[in-house]
Amino acid sequence: MRFVIDASVIIAVIGEESEKKRLIELTTGADLLAPASVHWEIGNAFSAMIKRGKVTLEQALTAIGIYRQIPLRFVEVELADALQIAAEHGIYAYDAYLLQCAIKYKSKLITLDQKLSRIAREVNVEVEEVNQ
Repeated sequence: MRFVIDASVIIAVIGEESEKKRLIELTTGADLLAPASVHWEIGNAFSAMIKRGKVTLEQALTAIGIYRQIPLRFVEVELADALQIAAEHGIYAYDAYLLQCAIKYKSKLITLDQKLSRIAREVNVEVEEVNQ
């Protein structure tokens, strides 16, 4: 099985969110793909948590160490195609990169973002439901 995963999934696993167990069950042994932008989104998410006082730098660095252990394969997507999706659906390019990735690599999308799930279905991307 091949999945495209987004930052919400990675953060949920690293952050011990309630969905963690189910996410690990779904993805164990799967080929996990993400556009390269997800790597930077993870850094941004942790910098935001530091800024808001949710985590310390030490905690964020520990989390980044855990993140690096996830067997994630970063892949390229066509920017023009992603921009087309973004424009048609009124979403940010970062979300469109995920959708373009799923389309290009004929993969299911796993996300905790309900809006992204809805738009994924609109562009004929299959979404793996994450029920705890």
